[in-house]
Amino acid sequence: MQQPEKICWVVDVGLIPYGPACALQRELVEARKAGAIPDVLLLCEHPHVITLGRAGKRDNLRAGERLLAQMNVEFHETDRGGDITYHGPGQIIGYPILDLAQHRRDIRWYVEQLEELMIRATAGFGLAAHRSEANHGVWLDAPSGEVKLAALGVHLSRWVTSHGFAYNVATDLRYFDLIVPCGVAGKRATSLERALGRAVAIDEVRQQLVAHFASVFASEPLRMSREEFDERLHSARAMHESAGSTLI
Repeated sequence: MQQPEKICWVVDVGLIPYGPACALQRELVEARKAGAIPDVLLLCEHPHVITLGRAGKRDNLRAGERLLAQMNVEFHETDRGGDITYHGPGQIIGYPILDLAQHRRDIRWYVEQLEELMIRATAGFGLAAHRSEANHGVWLDAPSGEVKLAALGVHLSRWVTSHGFAYNVATDLRYFDLIVPCGVAGKRATSLERALGRAVAIDEVRQQLVAHFASVFASEPLRMSREEFDERLHSARAMHESAGSTLI
C-alpha cells in the first residue's frame, strides 16, 4: 500500500543575510522537534558571504579581512558539515527542515536525496549533472575536468535537518576565487547559466527544485508567502506555549 504523502511547507524568503537565516532555521528546528510544524523547505538567496563548516580549514580562505570588507563579503563559521563555500545573489539556497524519523534515519541517504533532486532539476535544462566519487555535491563535466554546480552542507539535531544545498544559477563565479571551493584544490565552480551559455530565469529553476524535492522526499509541497508562513509559525509557537512548552 502506498504511503500517504507528507505535507511540507515551502516558503521563499528572498534575499536574507546569513545570520538571520541561521536564526530562523534554529527556530524551525526546535518547532519541528516539538512537532509544532510539519517539514519545511526554506528557500532564499544570501548577500555575499563565505561560510566555514565544522570540518573546514581556515587556510582554504584565500582572502584577508581587508579584502573581504572591500568586496562587502561577510565571513561566518557555522555548524554545518563540509568545508568552505561561498553564497551570493543568483544562487538558490535550500534549507530543508525535515524530521528524518518520518523519512529514513540515514544521513548518507539524505545527502544522496539532496544530490538527486538537483541532478534531476539540472536534467530538465538538458544537462547531465552527476555525483563525484570523491566529493559531495553536484558536478558537470567540462573540457577542463569536473566543475561544481551545487554544494551541500547539512546539520542534524535529533534527526531534524538544517542547512542544506546551494545551487548556482546566475552566480558571479569570481567570488569563488576568494576560497578553495569546498576545500578541494584544483576544482572550479560553475553555474547553470555558464554551462548553458544563456540567461536562465531563477524562478524557473526554483520551481524545478521544489518539484523534484517533493518527488524524492515523497512530500506534498504547500507553497506559501512569507506573510502566511510567519502567521503559521506564530500560531504554532502560541499553541505550544499555551500547552506549557516553548520552542526556543
